[in-house]
Amino acid sequence: MSVYAQKLVISFWNEYFFFPTFATETDYRRERSRSLLLLSTMNIEDQIKVLEQKVETLIREEPGVFLVEVRIKPTNNVKVFLDADSGVSIDKLVYYNRKLYRDLEENSFFPGGDFSLEISSPGLDEPLKLHRQYVKNIGRPVEVIQKDGAKTEGKLVSATETEIVVEEERGKNKKKEMVPHTILFDNIKTTKVQIKF
Repeated sequence: MSVYAQKLVISFWNEYFFFPTFATETDYRRERSRSLLLLSTMNIEDQIKVLEQKVETLIREEPGVFLVEVRIKPTNNVKVFLDADSGVSIDKLVYYNRKLYRDLEENSFFPGGDFSLEISSPGLDEPLKLHRQYVKNIGRPVEVIQKDGAKTEGKLVSATETEIVVEEERGKNKKKEMVPHTILFDNIKTTKVQIKF
């Protein structure tokens, strides 16, 4: 066959036959591996931000429930703290736990599925972090430690966007008096709710 005839055949083949390409399973696996590689290179802060977005989406239809904090330990132990204006039930926490666990597992958020997940409400040993938590705990006894080391114990009587007022009880019997302390949020190191019997 002459060179001209060969070129004619090739030209005919290229013009009249085409081969559509589809994403093969191999391409899918390659893309998934690339996604996993990106996840594995994320630092803890980035992972926490992504998880916060996932949790916010999860609780969006429950306006009374809010996210307090997400923590990730080096062992991929994920802790999510949720609270609610009127308390969050154990059933609701279990529901959120199952939904988020399934999401993380199906999307291979942690390569190899090597992670554990706990969703709970903050315990009494956890300091208050959000203004919404302060409002929820008005009327309860608290211990406030300021950044300069000063400690105030008393009843939380109010909480605005910028400060709280804690009423301290001084003296006994007829000499007992209630002394209010106004503390700016910017000066607070920790605030914990106290249980008194």
